[in-house]
Amino acid sequence: MKRTLGMVTLSALLVGSLAACSSSSDTGSASTAPAKASDNPASAAPVKKDKTKLSYWTGDRHDMDYIKEVVQKFNETNTDNIEVEMVVKTEDFNQAIDLAFASGQAPDVIRVKENTIQPFVQKGYLKPIDAYLDDAMKKKFPIIDDFNRLDGKIYSLPNYGSTLRLVYNKDLFAKAGITAPPKTLAEMVEDAKKITAVGKASGSYGFALNFKSPESALGRSARVIAEASGYGGYGFDFKTAKFDFAGYKPVIQAFKQMLDDGSTLPGMESLDIDPLRAQFAEGKIGMYISFSAEPGVYANQFPAKIDWAAAPVPTFDGTVKGATSFVGGQWLAISNTTKNADAAWKFMNYMYQDNVLKTYHEKGFGLSMVPSISAVAAKPNIKGIDGFLPVGKDGTWPLQPTVTVEGMKYSDAFFKYMISGGNLDQLVDELNKRYNDALDKAVAKGSVKVTPNPNFDPMKLMAK
Repeated sequence: MKRTLGMVTLSALLVGSLAACSSSSDTGSASTAPAKASDNPASAAPVKKDKTKLSYWTGDRHDMDYIKEVVQKFNETNTDNIEVEMVVKTEDFNQAIDLAFASGQAPDVIRVKENTIQPFVQKGYLKPIDAYLDDAMKKKFPIIDDFNRLDGKIYSLPNYGSTLRLVYNKDLFAKAGITAPPKTLAEMVEDAKKITAVGKASGSYGFALNFKSPESALGRSARVIAEASGYGGYGFDFKTAKFDFAGYKPVIQAFKQMLDDGSTLPGMESLDIDPLRAQFAEGKIGMYISFSAEPGVYANQFPAKIDWAAAPVPTFDGTVKGATSFVGGQWLAISNTTKNADAAWKFMNYMYQDNVLKTYHEKGFGLSMVPSISAVAAKPNIKGIDGFLPVGKDGTWPLQPTVTVEGMKYSDAFFKYMISGGNLDQLVDELNKRYNDALDKAVAKGSVKVTPNPNFDPMKLMAK
């Protein structure tokens, strides 16, 4: 697992005009209506070749309206008679993709992310795009090993990246007498208790996460707290090239304590991210942790009725011992089973045009990872954006190996412990065994390659 994303890209962003975004939401599905047929008589129009219909699936909701407009414009203006249907599947997107390929109904173009591109490639879902890329495109778009280039083949190009922050309700903090966001896990637990004490009568609570999907909830919270505290955010130790979930223990203990204290929003275990955001916008949640899509969400999707801000996530003891994730490096990819690969590339190429990426950045949907875009794009005038801009403590971690474990995933196991209790040390030992057994099998099969790096230093991942 080579990590070749230098800090050049991130540093370029730091001196350019910046915005922030996310790749995360968990509810609903929708699709664009195809472009209307021309009203001109057939006899007055040139003869067109047969229409090529493509399907584009995405799991993103925060940018849905804008991307629908872009897709519609492509449908109306492309000269190849290509029509794209955009389908938003934010409920169990990965499972929907698996089912689509298993049933022979896979989309032609797929939105891929940091945690999906590797398994999608391993499953044979994605088509390499090297043959479509000229030297100018390779120079324009950062090509990053393990993020959009795997085993020497390129599958996607970057558009935007995301930072992760603690999002907090300034009004509730002031009401509870809290003068600053928490810097330690202990402070977070205590602040959640204070906010609940002054807000419970009006239905406001200290903390929440979208635990309808434990993987999504911990992936946007425990992951970044662990990283800032010096541990791999998905339980992988890059020094030993083995899984070790011990770094999750303080985080899970803090989350469980807030739950036991009654400091979390009731019903949090069945909460998706968008209903959580709606509750936060109404002033019912004191704080949560999420990606940098939130400024756009509260400006457009759920207009906030509160004064809110974002701050760095707390660490175990207040000391920063590692970079916090700057997530991104990929966006669109072509299905390996599409019968219209050339048409799919024409659509994908259109989506990566400067005007599309620049507008995406300026509307606050995403922090551009393309230097030529971030250099000229204006900073969005959106409340809360400043708290999400990359700082020196953000950086890009290498990707951990993707393995298929027997039994419960770590996220589900930790959530079960939070709800039901048990022996956390024993749980960590059991997770380590199951994940490392799966890793050993994957290495033996040749599907995963790992190399210990005794000199790995998470502090050196920070932007310079």
